Amino acid sequence: MPLASGEEAENEGIMQVSKLMLVSARTAPKSGGIDDIVTALVFGEEKQALAAEMDVLADERKISQFSRDARSVRDSQVIILIGVRVRKFGLNCGACGYPTCDEFEKAGRKKGQDFTGPTCLFKALDLGIALGSAVKTASILNVDNRIMYRIGAAAGRLRLIPEADIIMGIPISVKGKNIYFDRKWPP
Repeated sequence: MPLASGEEAENEGIMQVSKLMLVSARTAPKSGGIDDIVTALVFGEEKQALAAEMDVLADERKISQFSRDARSVRDSQVIILIGVRVRKFGLNCGACGYPTCDEFEKAGRKKGQDFTGPTCLFKALDLGIALGSAVKTASILNVDNRIMYRIGAAAGRLRLIPEADIIMGIPISVKGKNIYFDRKWPP
């Protein structure tokens, strides 16, 4: 009779959940039905490189929370990256700071410290809805998770999803205790 240890089954399960999270992000409603969401799974050596880049950011910026979150990345089995390509939407709402979408487009894209801007409000909303859909799926399946800005900043520097203007990261974990709940720093 075949036997899989609990740990083997849990590792297989968390990979399945991470893929279902990407499905949730993809099928989340999008403004105007235009899908500019981009996604990726990070694990193995790439996950370690992502955590190392977060430590570099902590040193460069003198922000210890980057290292705190890098520890969470190392302790997680998989990292889900969800980003968005930003382009004009065509509503001329002005939320981006320009009176029209054409002026927004003419302004050009400028790389900021972590992301590229300006940002269309509707693309930012699409990113938020995709993130919410992904973490909802993890929650329904009892997989611990947390949306983290700092993971996205490091993923952008590493160009893990180069077509994204904004990236957020979601570490996921199956442990006896939620490792994202009381992340005290320093340890």
